[in-house]
Amino acid sequence: MVSYIQQKTNSHLQEVIYMALSHLTSADFDQAVNAGDDVVVVDFFATWCGPCKMVAPILEELSKEYAGKIYIYKVNVDKEPELARDFGIQSIPTIWFVPMKGEPQVNMGALSKEQLKGYIDKVLLKQ
Repeated sequence: MVSYIQQKTNSHLQEVIYMALSHLTSADFDQAVNAGDDVVVVDFFATWCGPCKMVAPILEELSKEYAGKIYIYKVNVDKEPELARDFGIQSIPTIWFVPMKGEPQVNMGALSKEQLKGYIDKVLLKQ
């Protein structure tokens, strides 16, 4: 019984972490990602995905560190299968980096905080 309660609590806590960042749906995806010259990071994920769970708190930290400089969004592939299909998402997590100009860069698999920061700083923000 105790293990079931812990599992239930951990599942709830994980859902709270996922809800902290803005989630996109097919209805608001284009507007959010293509709005102006903003730098955008989009995490395609699922709540049952182990590597996605590892990346979630990192993205939350980065959203605070880069507040006002970039936007970080999440797309739940189970709730938005059309978006996953339209963008050819075949594995999760898949993280899209959308620079101010040019084509989005894509990374499949979990990245460390240092890897994500390095990519954001050097490629997206050109620092």
